[in-house]
Amino acid sequence: MKRIKNYIILLIIILIYVAINQIFDIYIPCPIFSVTGLYCPGCGVTRMIYSIFKLDFYQAFRYNPLLFISLPFFIFFIVNDIYSKLKNKESLYKKVPECIWIIVIFIFMIFGILRNIFPYLAPTEI
Repeated sequence: MKRIKNYIILLIIILIYVAINQIFDIYIPCPIFSVTGLYCPGCGVTRMIYSIFKLDFYQAFRYNPLLFISLPFFIFFIVNDIYSKLKNKESLYKKVPECIWIIVIFIFMIFGILRNIFPYLAPTEI
């Protein structure tokens, strides 16, 4: 049940953050980009979520294509985890081999490198 509370708290924080951004147009800058001038794999995720809330999916994709594509999988695992906790079953993400998670992390690292080499992978506004 603690994990479910954490998901709810995280969702509330995201909604409050999006509301503050919409009202005051204040965003938290990426610390990696601020210091190095390089895009991290997560750069553009706030604007991506904001675009999804506005149902502008093309713009959301342009801000962070990898996270946009992987978002349904992450949502599936979170929903499955909540469902599993409520039904006292084992969550699916615990059944995924560790090597798969290592591959996912590797893909995100490669994406972080490629988005600094190819400008069309950088977070852009259309």
